[in-house]
Amino acid sequence: MTTSPTAPPTRAPHQDLPSGHRPGDGRIGGGLFDPKQLLTSLPDAIRKLDPRVMAKSPVMFVVEVGSVLTTVFACLSPGDWFGWAIAVWLWLTVLFANLAEAVAEGRGKAQADTLRKAKTDTVARRLNGDAEEQVPGTELRIGDLVVCEAGDIIPGDGDVVEGVASVDESAITGESAPVIRESGGDRSAVTGGTKVLSDRIVIKITTKPGETFIDRMINLVEGAARQKTPNEIALNILLASLTIVFLLAVVTLQPFAIYAGAEQPMIVLLALLVCLIPTTIGALLSAIGIAGMDRLVQRNVLAMSGRAVEAAGDVSTLLLDKTGTITLGNRQAAEFVPVRGTTEAEVADAAQLSSLADETPEGRSIVVLAKERYGLRERHQGELAHAEWIAFTAQTRMSGVDVTENGHHRKIRKGATGAVLAWVQERGGEVAEDARQLTDAISQAGGTPLLVALEDERGPRVLGVIHLKDVVKEGMRERFDELRRMGIKTV
Repeated sequence: MTTSPTAPPTRAPHQDLPSGHRPGDGRIGGGLFDPKQLLTSLPDAIRKLDPRVMAKSPVMFVVEVGSVLTTVFACLSPGDWFGWAIAVWLWLTVLFANLAEAVAEGRGKAQADTLRKAKTDTVARRLNGDAEEQVPGTELRIGDLVVCEAGDIIPGDGDVVEGVASVDESAITGESAPVIRESGGDRSAVTGGTKVLSDRIVIKITTKPGETFIDRMINLVEGAARQKTPNEIALNILLASLTIVFLLAVVTLQPFAIYAGAEQPMIVLLALLVCLIPTTIGALLSAIGIAGMDRLVQRNVLAMSGRAVEAAGDVSTLLLDKTGTITLGNRQAAEFVPVRGTTEAEVADAAQLSSLADETPEGRSIVVLAKERYGLRERHQGELAHAEWIAFTAQTRMSGVDVTENGHHRKIRKGATGAVLAWVQERGGEVAEDARQLTDAISQAGGTPLLVALEDERGPRVLGVIHLKDVVKEGMRERFDELRRMGIKTV
C-alpha cells in the first residue's frame, strides 16, 4: 500500500512496531576454547615458533630449545619411545603457550573487524555538482560534500555546511538525548557512525581516510596491550632469574650423577629442566594481559595499554556520568504536571495524542503512561481519520497533531519549553504564570521537562508539563555498595 506524499498519514507511524525491540544490542561473545577461534589462531601460533619471537619470553625460549634438542636426541635413537613422548609433550607445551596468546590476540582482531565492517558498509551520498552519487564511505576525501537525511548514518567525520538536524550520538557518547547539529558556530562538527534523526544536512568531510574516529578506535583495539606493565616486567625478570637458577642446577646435576655411577640421559635432564622452571606462568603471562584487555573491549571499554588496566587496580574514586551509565539511557515519562486551571486528565489526553506519531522511546513512554496511569484508551486508525501528524524537526523542536473530532478542531504541540512557549505567544495565547516554574523545578531535580500546549475554540494555551527522567538500571545500588566495600568511592 502506498501513501500520497501530499496526504497526511491517518495513524501513528510506529503503531505496528514492537515496543520492546532494540536493534544492535548484540556484541562479540567470548570463548577461549571456541573451535573456530582455535582453528583461526593456529597459523599465528605456529608463526610464533620463530626463535626471534620466542626470545622475548626467556622461559618459553628455553622450553623451545629443549624441544629441539629432545627431538634431535629422539631422532638419534628412533626406537626410544620415551624420548619421542618427551619431545611431543615439550612441543605441545610451546604450541599451547603460543596458541593461548594467539587466541587472545585474535579476540581483539575480531572486535576490530566488527568496527571495520561497520565503516566499510556505510554508503555515502556524495554531491557531484547538483547531482548525487552513492559511494562507499571509505572513498570519501577531505572536502567532499555528502548529504544525510533522517535515518541515514553519517559516513565520516566532518562539519555541517548546510541545514540543521537532530543527530543521535549515543553510539559514540552514550548520551541518549539527541543533539542539534547545524552549520556555523561550535555545533557543526559531526562524527562518522552517528545517525541523523530528522531533517536534511550537507556535510563537508574534514578527516583523511584512516584518521576518523572509528579508525582510531580500530587502532586502539588492534594495538592494545603491547606495552608491558611494571609488574609484568618485574615478573619477567623473576622468571628469567629462576630459569637461570634451575638451568645451573640441572647442568651441575650430571657430574654428580656420573660420580655416583648413575649417568642420566640428556632427554631426562631436559624434561627435568622444563618441569622445574616456571613454564606455566611464562606461557600464559602475555596471554593473560591480552585476554584481560579483550574482556574490557567486550564491555565497550577501550584500554590504551596493559599499563592502564594495571593502574585501574589503584583506583580509589570512580566518577560516573548519569545517562546511559547508571541509567538505561532512554528517558521515560514519569508524570504529567498540569498548570493552574488544568487537570492531569487534560494534560494526559493531549500528551498521548501528540505522542502517537513520536517514534522515540520518550514518545512511546508518554503513550504508555497515559494509558496505564490515567486509563486512557488507545486511539485507533478510524478514530483519527482526519489527523495530520506534525513530525519533530530540529528547527521547530516540537511535534504534535492537528486533529478534528466531532466537528472540533484541535492543534496540540509537545516539545522544548522555549519552542512551545513561542508557539503559544505567536498565536496570541497567554502562558500560565506557573509554567516556567514547573519546568525549572523539573530541570533542577535532574529531569527533562516537555511542555504540552493546545489550541482550540478557547484559544492557544499551555496545559502542563511532561516530566521525563532517566530510569536507574536495576541493581545499581547493590553495585555501588559492592564498590564501596572494595574501598572505591562513587561520585
